Amino acid sequence: MRTLYCGELTGAEIGKTVNLFGWVDRRRDHGGVIFLDLRDRSGIVQIVSDPERTPDSYETAEKMRNEYVVQITGRVSRRPEESLNSKLPTGEVEIYADEIKLLNGLGKQLPFQVSTAENEPVREELRLKYRYLDLRRDRMSRNLQLRHQTIKAIRRFLEDDEKFIEVETPILTRSTPEGARDYLVPSRVNEGEWFALPQSPQLFKQLLMVSGFDRYYQIARCFRDEDLRADRQPEFTQLDMEMSFMSQEEILELNEKLVAHIFKQVKGIDLPLPLPRLTYAEAMDRYGSDKPDTRFGMELVDVSDLMKDSGFKVFSGAIASGGIVKVLPIPGGNDAVSNVRIKPGGDLFKEASEAGAKGLAYIRVKDGGKIDTIGAIKDNLSEAQKQELLDRTGAQPGHLLLFGAGDAGTVNKTLDRLRLVIGQQLGLIDKDKINLLWVTDFPMFEWNQDEKRLEALHHPFTAPHPEDVGELKTARAQAYDLVFNGYEIGGGSLRIYQREIQEKVFEAIGLSAEEAYSKFGFLLEAFEYGTPPHGGIAYGLDRFVMLLAGEESIRDTIAFPKTQQARCLLANAPSAVDKKQLKELHVASTVKEKK
Repeated sequence: MRTLYCGELTGAEIGKTVNLFGWVDRRRDHGGVIFLDLRDRSGIVQIVSDPERTPDSYETAEKMRNEYVVQITGRVSRRPEESLNSKLPTGEVEIYADEIKLLNGLGKQLPFQVSTAENEPVREELRLKYRYLDLRRDRMSRNLQLRHQTIKAIRRFLEDDEKFIEVETPILTRSTPEGARDYLVPSRVNEGEWFALPQSPQLFKQLLMVSGFDRYYQIARCFRDEDLRADRQPEFTQLDMEMSFMSQEEILELNEKLVAHIFKQVKGIDLPLPLPRLTYAEAMDRYGSDKPDTRFGMELVDVSDLMKDSGFKVFSGAIASGGIVKVLPIPGGNDAVSNVRIKPGGDLFKEASEAGAKGLAYIRVKDGGKIDTIGAIKDNLSEAQKQELLDRTGAQPGHLLLFGAGDAGTVNKTLDRLRLVIGQQLGLIDKDKINLLWVTDFPMFEWNQDEKRLEALHHPFTAPHPEDVGELKTARAQAYDLVFNGYEIGGGSLRIYQREIQEKVFEAIGLSAEEAYSKFGFLLEAFEYGTPPHGGIAYGLDRFVMLLAGEESIRDTIAFPKTQQARCLLANAPSAVDKKQLKELHVASTVKEKK
């Protein structure tokens, strides 16, 4: 029987005989005395085998190698004064091994070193192929345990303090393609019909509100067939919540308490409440983003009114076409950002181009408040306009002013991207700082240029602001996102719970009555049977844990993630299947086999 985990041994166990299990992290031979670092998921403890004090284990200890699986029985001793290790939780003690039992060795050479003493970088492809070895390493072990602690804190707060109950919703459901692409599953017993894997439990959790389960939560698996990046996966985990009979203010307050509880339990941090709030309009105006990183300044400044009558045609023309002109003021930018970087071929020009901008205009503020630029900007501004520009942007000598001109979407996207890149390069972002805020009052809809129609900015079940119900197409939504250091970690809204309003929203996004009933008839019918007012929120749990862990990719907080090509290198999935299986499912592949 295991007495303790390795990382749990302290001075309190000195003199006791213990039984430990784990992996040999490292073996060291110091002049006839052999030291083994024994590792399990809790940490490392030092094992000693001495030919005089522990002769029965010495011969076995000589044969030990990294990653051998062993059982150790021995006495806990205090380390000699000169070998105490304050950096290690178990650094006060060591185990003199009366017995070392080899449970399993290695049949192959390790593809990379697992030991915490080895700091060699390992390619991610190799880490994912041998993920079971990667998970033994200290970094990944800590990340998964932090994930567990986060989920544990969530459950305890919601169940014990706030009377939520967990309800599981279906994994096999129907396709409702309003959003990302669905993962589809053919039905064998219902020929020609398909299930879809859920992108979220949205409809079912609303139906649970109709059912009277007024405080629901679920640690839910969700699936989206979308283009991947560092903070996305084709399958991911959400903390899903829904609540009846609560106002938006009450929902936000409850969730602030939840987040504060997580930070306290997992990181030992007291989060100041209430959290700051910005409306969507304020966030876009000041930062060009609905998920602003507020750990540093460099806020955008709208100068459209100042530039609409300027002689600089790029600016005045953009405004005349319904666009805007904004400035990104960069303190110290004159020294830090060269002209080469802003011009075609430069890294900042490339960032702007990828955001949709055709180029970058700029002004440098010199000593005495004089402005300088290459191009026609300053020559087409009056002295009064120049002074107003300096006043609005707060520009001082040494400032670089980068301009964005065009449609609002492109300008905001461009300057937001440049703000983050330059803020990072100038060291303006404090990595240890934690900034959380709510963004509220999103628009109900955005225009889909490709399909020439309105689509829901969040989803079509979001309730419009009561003051805006009369004109849905320009209405504000009763929606809210929680932003953590520039990442959206949670989003939710009050929901529509009246059939007539839901039908109007379906109509606004271009669904006919027949299409709406075909796809969502079960929800519309449920609204006829006494649906309470309700709202909810969903957190991207993988992304939240990524930020808590200080990682840059959610793959480092998921046990068995997919690559950016949506492949599992460990199990080599997806893979081809037998033609017999396809025949049973009434489907056939149209892909031509490669030679």
